[in-house]
Amino acid sequence: MRTQHDSKSAVGEAAGWRWLKSGTALGLLLGLCAAAPWSWAEDPGVTDKTIRIGATIPLDGDYKIYGQAMKQGMEAALAGQTVQKRAIEFVALNDFYDPAKAVEAAKQLIGQGIFAMVNSFGSPTTRAVLPLLAENKVPAFGFYTGAGFTGPGDILNFRASYAREVETVVDAALAAGFKPTEVCAYAQNDAYGMGGVKGFRAALAKQPGMEQVVAKVDQILNLPGDNPERNGIGPVGVYRRDTVSAREGYQSLKQWEAASGNRCRLVATTAVYDPAAAFLGYARYKGEPWIFSSPSPAAGIPLATRLKEHGIADKVIATQIVPSPDSSLPVVVEARKALGANLNYESLESYIVGKLFVTIMQAIDGPLSRENFLKAARRQPYDIGGVKVDFTTDNQGSDFVQATYLRDGQFTAVTPQELTALFK
Repeated sequence: MRTQHDSKSAVGEAAGWRWLKSGTALGLLLGLCAAAPWSWAEDPGVTDKTIRIGATIPLDGDYKIYGQAMKQGMEAALAGQTVQKRAIEFVALNDFYDPAKAVEAAKQLIGQGIFAMVNSFGSPTTRAVLPLLAENKVPAFGFYTGAGFTGPGDILNFRASYAREVETVVDAALAAGFKPTEVCAYAQNDAYGMGGVKGFRAALAKQPGMEQVVAKVDQILNLPGDNPERNGIGPVGVYRRDTVSAREGYQSLKQWEAASGNRCRLVATTAVYDPAAAFLGYARYKGEPWIFSSPSPAAGIPLATRLKEHGIADKVIATQIVPSPDSSLPVVVEARKALGANLNYESLESYIVGKLFVTIMQAIDGPLSRENFLKAARRQPYDIGGVKVDFTTDNQGSDFVQATYLRDGQFTAVTPQELTALFK
């Protein structure tokens, strides 16, 4: 037996069910869904007010010169920017350029909820972190590495590869008349250094009669492990990461000269500031007339300053992957105003990466999801104030390489033609 209240409830329930089944109710519900904000479909790191992104960078320790500049550049680029009325929150954790610490920092960021990892630093640290990002479906965007990673996971590289930087210089030397057997390499014994050696190999492989030498380089590249014995095999010398000891790598090159009957004229290095300067200084101390090249992680004013301490003021080529900080390109002018005295190649690169991230996010049509971000990135090329970026055919956004030459203790930009002429 039902009470009067129960009876009314039953009648109401029945009427409500009939109403929900009606086309009017269904249309109203669909309309409400269509009018609702996109937040219901958004991924971790996105709230009603913010979009949180993260990075692991060396904010302290021996490599803080990179991390601090990168943080300054990103923060300047993101200041005052919004995406679908949301501010962008950049969280950078210190990893000391240590792969194990980078993994722990990445776990912390993922646990906090981040939309993407943006502008993290280093090749060995990236290699360690990528499986974790892939497992959690977190995109890796604009990392400071030219190792050319393609996986695992969703990776969008901004900067030209270390291989491209090294290959550009070696190609110029060969075009100027250097013999392929007169070009050697010196590298950090990890993913970063081997990224540069790949460019060295690519340049040699284009030359006739170099099959045996290329095979030696392949042997060096294919050795497994974190710090395998790569010295004493071919025209490559290596040093252990986090050290400045140049002797073993130098001896490896001298052994190659003796075994092959050739002399190194160009040594293409892939090192960071202090180890690069230590090697160049040691070679000059030994009386070597070598010309040296150095990629963007060891270039500009910091390298020139360290080379001056070793009495080196010439015969050094350094490559960069962004325009000069004194460029008149709109994005550089903007960065110069935003960063002031903190503008350098590292902070400029991070500024461009930050602007690129915002531009792609603002191009999303629909919910702020990682899937839609990746679609927007790959849908069309982007022009970031004169810097062209294109992910439409692969995950490499830019192949821009600018050569500079050490004159009177300072690096100055040179054209491709001037670069070739330096070797004649």
